[in-house]
Amino acid sequence: MDKPNNIILFMKSNKKEKIITTSYKNTIKNLLKEKTSRRDFLKWVGFSTASVSLAACKGPVIKSIPYVVKPDVITPGIPNYYASTMIDSFDIGSVLVKTREGRPIKIEPNSTSKYFNTTSARIQSSLLSLYDEERLKNPFLKGKKSSWKKIDDYIIKYLEHIYKTKKNIIFLSSSFPSFSTKKLIKDFKKIYPNIKWITYDAISYSKVLDASKEIFGIRAFPIFDLKKSKLIVSFDADFLGDWSPENMGKSYVENRTPNKDMMQHIQIESNMSISGANADIRISKKPSEIKKMLFEIFQKIFFGKEPKDLYVKKIAFLIEKIGSKSVIFADGDQESYELSFLINKKINSQALQKNKYFFSKESNDEELKKFIKNLEYKNIGGLFIHNVNPIYSLPLDFSNKLKKIIKKIPLTVSFSMKKDETNEIMDVLAPIPHWLECWGDTHPVTNVYTLIQPTIQCIFNTRQLQDSLIIWGKIEEKNYYEYLKKNWEKNIIHKSNVISFNEALFHGVVQKIDDPFPKNFMNEKKIQKYRKKLIVKYSEKKYFELRLYTKISMGDGHQHNNPWLQELPDPITRTTWDNYLTISYFDANKIGLKNWNSGDGSLNGNCVDLIKNKKIIIRDIPIFIQPGQAIGSLGLAFGYGQKKGKLSKLCNGINAYKIYENFNIVQYNIQIKKVDKIHKFACIQLENTTVDRKNIVKETNLNTFLRFPKEIWNEEEKIVTNKGMLSPQEISIWDQKKIEKNGHHFNLSIDLNACIGCGACIIACNSENNVPVVGKEEITKSRDMHWIRVDRYYFANNNEKSIHNNPKVSFQPVMCQHCDYAPCETVCPVGATTHGEQGQNMMVYNRCVGTRYCANNCPYKVRRFNWFNYANNNNFDYNMNNTLGKMVINPDVVVRTRGVMEKCSLCIQRTQYTINIAKKENRKIKDKEFETACSISCPTKAITFGDINDKNSIISEKIKNTRYYKLLDFIGVRPNVSYQLKIRNDKK
Repeated sequence: MDKPNNIILFMKSNKKEKIITTSYKNTIKNLLKEKTSRRDFLKWVGFSTASVSLAACKGPVIKSIPYVVKPDVITPGIPNYYASTMIDSFDIGSVLVKTREGRPIKIEPNSTSKYFNTTSARIQSSLLSLYDEERLKNPFLKGKKSSWKKIDDYIIKYLEHIYKTKKNIIFLSSSFPSFSTKKLIKDFKKIYPNIKWITYDAISYSKVLDASKEIFGIRAFPIFDLKKSKLIVSFDADFLGDWSPENMGKSYVENRTPNKDMMQHIQIESNMSISGANADIRISKKPSEIKKMLFEIFQKIFFGKEPKDLYVKKIAFLIEKIGSKSVIFADGDQESYELSFLINKKINSQALQKNKYFFSKESNDEELKKFIKNLEYKNIGGLFIHNVNPIYSLPLDFSNKLKKIIKKIPLTVSFSMKKDETNEIMDVLAPIPHWLECWGDTHPVTNVYTLIQPTIQCIFNTRQLQDSLIIWGKIEEKNYYEYLKKNWEKNIIHKSNVISFNEALFHGVVQKIDDPFPKNFMNEKKIQKYRKKLIVKYSEKKYFELRLYTKISMGDGHQHNNPWLQELPDPITRTTWDNYLTISYFDANKIGLKNWNSGDGSLNGNCVDLIKNKKIIIRDIPIFIQPGQAIGSLGLAFGYGQKKGKLSKLCNGINAYKIYENFNIVQYNIQIKKVDKIHKFACIQLENTTVDRKNIVKETNLNTFLRFPKEIWNEEEKIVTNKGMLSPQEISIWDQKKIEKNGHHFNLSIDLNACIGCGACIIACNSENNVPVVGKEEITKSRDMHWIRVDRYYFANNNEKSIHNNPKVSFQPVMCQHCDYAPCETVCPVGATTHGEQGQNMMVYNRCVGTRYCANNCPYKVRRFNWFNYANNNNFDYNMNNTLGKMVINPDVVVRTRGVMEKCSLCIQRTQYTINIAKKENRKIKDKEFETACSISCPTKAITFGDINDKNSIISEKIKNTRYYKLLDFIGVRPNVSYQLKIRNDKK
């Protein structure tokens, strides 16, 4: 191996961190003198950190540096887990970070945390952003690469000048619910008192926070727990999506188990959302009509005024009947939130948690508007922007104004991980590390505090905002770690459920007991305000109402350069890599807009210009005809249309923030005009129905389920034979009626009642199994590589013949079914696909010659073929085929090459690891120890994995359930994956 001239080692001396630069010859001598700890390991990791160092020096990735002194906490081949908190401009979650030899390779939920203990697709995908080569690697001054010393001198000089001239210093940041950072800002203000901190979230939560202040007396998002609820009525609130700071899917399914007390969910909405898709009863209405319905229900409950609308009468009756076990959600303007909050207080809703609030969102529209307005008065001497991209994400008029004036501000500093539309016009680029490289804390919930700890040394020459503030503000502590620890020990630890800072780090989350609560009161003035007729804004008949929304994959667009998220299929439209304008079938027909399938298997569509006030705001938006879209309404997703980053060249997304006028998610009086452009979608599901094949997604209603025996609503499939109608379990092509299942035999069960279609399982599988990203062009050719897909099917509602008006929706995760009589095994000419004794159908990758006979013979179509060598091909540059990107690869799973077939393995590497650990410890395996990547990440626990030979296991109980069935069981392949039939509580 070639010896590098210099190696930078990170050591501890006298409990203070310092950087020691030494020659290669002195490396071993110095290391042997030092004692290593877990924190030392993060600084000198052997293979992984050295690989990063080599990558920075353009060294070959195939060369590695062995351990000189192996850290005690690390055993090669054994993963380590560290509790931390994922937080960016939109998402937050309590997580466990899985590392291998110092490389974070997977994000999993921290189940010890009471809140934010699920990992969405975005939270898991943030891992891939760590290994993005397009991250800012060094600070820049006036467009030129610089050093931190020069940056510090430049900024301190300007800060002192601004202080003397008595101009304002503005910090513009996304919601930053950090206890220690807020304390640090107060200390920083002692040196520079002319500082003002403005919170700006790309997708504003200001209206709900202002409504909460009016109704509950505190500017925070109220917490709802649905475990005891029997009725949910949602007025355009996508509470299974991003309506609440915390995804509510977990508590939602708690009371969705089919029984006489099963929760009923009614959704009134304009766009087809993930919440609407899971509703028992969905009502399709324009946003203005939805607000009117909410107001009529309010007047019925508070003043007894009889509503005219038939739907409203029935809903109001149900709310009054069920009472405190009902809960009302609403989205839109501040009035809608206030109405829903008042109704929940009036009925004493048990879902509304008293004295508990989310503090993770701090949006303040009024402060931001004042800031934009005051820019014209030239009283701002310095502008510091942290982790937001306002030139991209502000509404068009605000964005244009800021872009013009920002260049005139004497000092402009951007704290960002990557180049974007805003920091390209800033004087100073101060690159910040990824959250996996950071220290920090959050205060996201009443009485709850979490810690962020680094799981890898900073890969690039980056520095946290807090460390910069400590240097510029001449704070006593030498670094943010010391400041954080000191403040926690002084203000939190002694008042919490832990006794030391290290114990808090171990758990990642602590409970504090002395936070004050506001008095909960009923705002009589607000009640009287809504006694009169509410003014509801409508669009004129010839115009549309546009409902802006977030996709589960993209959120606010902070992770737009993340390949996993770009290629994650939208649960509703099943498209990837784009956003589009959703429109109803009836409105599209009037204008002459169409979607159609082309000969190459792709989906095409017309494009339109979006017009408001006779001005074209957005050009060439592709249209997607969405079943269930309210007539007279349109939908457009946030997060797309950014111009920076390599993926922006592949994704032709539209920037919806341009029309986010006054931060209202509903825009009125919208026109669209058809243009000549044709758009090709990267859509992975072109058939929207089961074509009346009722044995694919089985479902029934609650009344039938409770009143009739299983044979009526879950009929066992029979096969016609010369011996009569027989069960598939009684037939075998080898005349073998029973397979001996000794030892472990793994099964996987999917509860269709609990699956909400969120896609978290898809990203978990990608991360665990090194699934490649293939790009938009390959997706249009139906060459996606996901090992698990979540099919979405539409069914005509009640007596309606068409699915276009207001269909019922079902989600069905499908992966390799691991058949005992697998049809793929019998046709493979080289025996590459085989069956293991534990029930897993396995692929011998280095035996596969790529005939694809197995894929042709698979009735479930779950096998994926490597058309290219994705991992070592510059044409597929998606963060996993370069020196840095390959650090995300899980070493327990082989990376497949061109010409090889691949598919779900039921995470055999995880099952064998669990078995080996139990053998080593000479004990029996506990049931919940067996997990696949998809089952551990599923927020609603719709996916259950386990050993059916353990008769007391959860999976064994699932198989005994009357809702149990197997997909395409009638073909006699005996799958080891089963489903539980979906039940709808659609009683009106």
